[in-house]
Amino acid sequence: MTFAPSPIPESEPPRDCPLCPRLVGFREELRQEFPTWWNAPVNAFGDPTAWLGIIGLAPGKHGANRTGRPFTGDHAGILLFDTLAQHGLATGTYEAKPDDTLQLQGAMIINAVKCLPPQNKPTPEEIRTCRPFLEGQIAAVPQARVFVALGQIAHQSAVKVLGGRLPKCKFGHLAEHRMPDGRILIDSYHCSRYNQNTGRLTAEMFSAVFARAVELRDTTAR
Repeated sequence: MTFAPSPIPESEPPRDCPLCPRLVGFREELRQEFPTWWNAPVNAFGDPTAWLGIIGLAPGKHGANRTGRPFTGDHAGILLFDTLAQHGLATGTYEAKPDDTLQLQGAMIINAVKCLPPQNKPTPEEIRTCRPFLEGQIAAVPQARVFVALGQIAHQSAVKVLGGRLPKCKFGHLAEHRMPDGRILIDSYHCSRYNQNTGRLTAEMFSAVFARAVELRDTTAR
């Protein structure tokens, strides 16, 4: 399998990052079970000149942890990349593999937690430990002035990295939070299979998030 390189390699953790013992152990188990998978911290993906930062939760087992590219190979990626294309943020064809022709235009995807956690649930300590990588990757896309957080964990990490205060920045779908330096964070329910299947997140609700992001870009550019 071909794996996608990072657009901001200087900000990535090492492939054998040792910082979270539970995640390291899980990684080693999967390397034994699935030796052809990526099974490592997942790189950011997108445009290094992005105006929009998309903060995800963590790699999915059969998605990014397998393919090495965020949201690639699992159900969540179908809605995400279709929506980005709808709003002019993606070109090419998404084929659920890292060597397809999909490219992001003006957007960068960064996970709050870089490694796959068991049951897709990182511990608070793991989230804190990984936050410096999120901070470094946000700093590596200095033109990004608008951010979308996919889910509450991504929201909490993004608020802290962007300099906001959680008591004043409550998570809610389509909620907007202006950070001290003027950057804006928009919340969205995560585009997980569960949220889609239960109707908590519809395609129309998800599209509204990125429509608002584009509107904010155009407003701040004037």
